[in-house]
Amino acid sequence: MSERRIIRRIRGIDTADGAGVKLKRIIGQPGLDMLDPFLLLDEFRSDSADDYIAGFPEHPHRGFETVTYMLAGHMQHGDNHGNRGDLVPGSVQWMTAGRGILHSEMPQQENGLMWGFQLWVNLPATDKMTAPRYQDIGPERIPAVHPADGVTAKVIAGELAGATGPVAGIVTAPVYLDIAVEPGAQVEIPLPEGHHAFAYVFDGTDAQVAGDKLARSELAVLSPGGSVRIGGREAAARVLLVAGRPLGESVARYGPFVMNTPEQIHEAIADFRAGKF
Repeated sequence: MSERRIIRRIRGIDTADGAGVKLKRIIGQPGLDMLDPFLLLDEFRSDSADDYIAGFPEHPHRGFETVTYMLAGHMQHGDNHGNRGDLVPGSVQWMTAGRGILHSEMPQQENGLMWGFQLWVNLPATDKMTAPRYQDIGPERIPAVHPADGVTAKVIAGELAGATGPVAGIVTAPVYLDIAVEPGAQVEIPLPEGHHAFAYVFDGTDAQVAGDKLARSELAVLSPGGSVRIGGREAAARVLLVAGRPLGESVARYGPFVMNTPEQIHEAIADFRAGKF
């Protein structure tokens, strides 16, 4: 089984989205427009309420999935179909927007640290107009395993060390792991051979990824292969390791709409304006 290596490095850029929420955009920026099937990766982290309090008021989505992983803070989500839920620390929401949904995510705190990720995952042409659905997963449902000494991994999607993540029924067969490594610890993580994969260091000063140093806030695009080695250096670190089956389809994007052709984008805009979401 061949080990993956780093073939590209990307640093997040500071930007804002929603009603002015400050965040770091890692995928979906000029340096890395997408990594099929992943369309966007944002990290939001601030202990200043001015950076996040306005939240993400109601906005449309069509043609892809949004994945929110909360590390700290409290966010409430709702949609125009009457769904409501709370995102608490350690929770995950995997939303399949499908044919269309109006969605909001609003902070439920006035101070303190708000920290987490949002990942956008593309849907294949055959599933873009599927009915919207949610997988709301509390922290108690996410298994934590110890695949090596000094290594703890939360398994959100995929399998590791005998544990299966609670996210199910996703066409891109994703792997989504939150890996914490102690100084000097090492682990080899199996990954599906044909999946595109990335690693992102989000805590600590740096980590060891595929035999190379990867700094905090730096994303590594990984080569093909059956596994990747993750380790700690002088200090403890946490690494987001994500992989998914590439779709290999044409992509037409316009803001919150992701389809296969420009004509489908025009149709999505028309449907949204006509209140069909």
